[in-house]
Amino acid sequence: MKHLRSAVLVLASVSCLALLLLLQSQGVQAQQPSTPAARKHILVIGAALGYQHDSIPNAMATVWKMGHDTGLWDAYLRTDYQLITTKKLTANAKNLSYFDAIVFANSTGEMTLDDDQKKDLLAFVHDEGKGLVGIHAALDSNYKWPEWGEMLGGWFDQHPWMTFDAPVVREDGTFPATKDFPKTSVKKDEIYQAKEWSRDKVNVLLRLDETKLNYDNNPRIHRQDHDFAVAWSKMYGKGRVFYSTLGHTPESWDDPDITKMYSEAIKWVLGMTDGSTQSHPKATN
Repeated sequence: MKHLRSAVLVLASVSCLALLLLLQSQGVQAQQPSTPAARKHILVIGAALGYQHDSIPNAMATVWKMGHDTGLWDAYLRTDYQLITTKKLTANAKNLSYFDAIVFANSTGEMTLDDDQKKDLLAFVHDEGKGLVGIHAALDSNYKWPEWGEMLGGWFDQHPWMTFDAPVVREDGTFPATKDFPKTSVKKDEIYQAKEWSRDKVNVLLRLDETKLNYDNNPRIHRQDHDFAVAWSKMYGKGRVFYSTLGHTPESWDDPDITKMYSEAIKWVLGMTDGSTQSHPKATN
């Protein structure tokens, strides 16, 4: 009986070896347990020192939930600027060295950053190649800080039509954040007009359809070229920057086109996907 059990074990081992060799000969590799990718860390700033947007909680909570549901990132939600520094902080506070990207979620006004903090933020993107996403009112910030406008792409210069049914045209259907955005759509939102901005310095992803806008007796319209960008991508040194004016209203954060756009934008600035930052002329409709 002992010899029989030994023979059975030998035959079983030979059978397993033969099966493994057969699978390998057919190009089937033994599955190894995969190591889950480490979660990224995102600092979400919703500090508003200017206009107080009702949608700030919606924007911040949506960015947090995106990371939670996908397992791609942990979002740290703050309404202050304390963590924008490379100085060592106390009481378990994280500094910029901990984060992979920053999302400015409808932050407005002149940020209370000292000179060292400003240098650290610029270096975070420009030198270290970390990511930055600006949501809506991020453009309405830091008018006394030239490098901010250079990094983001410009500054707010009125919203000529206030909140309205905005006719949006997709210019780049290959970029991760806009590839699933409709080619044409109407979004009830507040679209900013940008100053110190040029499409020669960014990749315009979305814009308003200038043929469907009302220009009559509107003193807020300052762009004579009628080029009203709705979203763009750009590089700032080594770092990736994405901005969109969408997200003014709380209701806009229930729009799957907008939430997916920002989710994919975050993934792009984190380097998880690839997309162009090359400028191009305004496309014809």
